[in-house]
Amino acid sequence: MWRTEVGVRSTGDGMAAEGSPPPTGSPGRAPEADAPDQASDPVGYRGPTACSAAGITYRQLDYWARTGLVEPSIRPAYGSGSQRLYSFRDVVVLKIVKRLLDTGVSLQNIRTAVQHLRSRGLTHLAQMTLMSDGATVYECSSPDEVVNLLQGGQGVFGIAVGVVWKDVEGALSELHGEHVDTGETIVGDHPGDELARRRNRVG
Repeated sequence: MWRTEVGVRSTGDGMAAEGSPPPTGSPGRAPEADAPDQASDPVGYRGPTACSAAGITYRQLDYWARTGLVEPSIRPAYGSGSQRLYSFRDVVVLKIVKRLLDTGVSLQNIRTAVQHLRSRGLTHLAQMTLMSDGATVYECSSPDEVVNLLQGGQGVFGIAVGVVWKDVEGALSELHGEHVDTGETIVGDHPGDELARRRNRVG
């Protein structure tokens, strides 16, 4: 079982409440071991689409990208006029971050949680439940672990990553994606089909 350590305060929209924002490339960056998996996504999503599917504002998305909390794994912004491109998995992480912020988890703990989420394979990620008492975040990968946390008074709320996954799939199925190789717009894309194939490869 994994958990974060208690960290600093955060404001409700994920903007740092103390000091200056951390530099890009801090703990929110995906580990190198996971990069090939993310880079192989054939479909990406621009900022406005990612915001809509994750239920966040563009201000939050921009701040999180600039401070390294959740960076687009397919294509970062390169100067004025360039467009960030997020993978399906990035959008799932964005939605989880939003839920953790809404329940009062500190920004520092969320950074640790994001790093951990990005280190997990797709199959493990879809089966994961995050539990928190508002200060510490715990990963549970079985119902028994969830029960043990609740009995110990350590779990006040939970986030089933598989449920978030399905919510994002449903939202993106009604929005536009972009083919990574050609830049072609994909209308009404269904990322679940590709992710199912990827899960089979991982398994």
